[in-house]
Amino acid sequence: MSTPVTHAPVVAGPAYAEQLQRLPSKFTATLTAELENRFNRCAVAVHAAGGKIGYLPPDLSPHYFEAARKGAECPGRRAPVSAHENTGTDVLLDLSEVPCEA
Repeated sequence: MSTPVTHAPVVAGPAYAEQLQRLPSKFTATLTAELENRFNRCAVAVHAAGGKIGYLPPDLSPHYFEAARKGAECPGRRAPVSAHENTGTDVLLDLSEVPCEA
């Protein structure tokens, strides 16, 4: 990945809806590697406001897995209502300063 990812969506199902509602418009997210995740061996969980709010998409997680093992942080923000209506995205992360593996 040569282009910095500045608008990465967070994949969040209904289980995270309550936690997402508590987020301020801008926040700091912490990325953590989930070594025991049975669905994605490179799963990167996204935490903010005291709890898990979802995951990096599977196509991005392998690129940020090593950084997440160290507990990388990045800015996050609530997505516009139109993003939720069009794609179901509620949160966007700026990963431009997080080390990325090609």
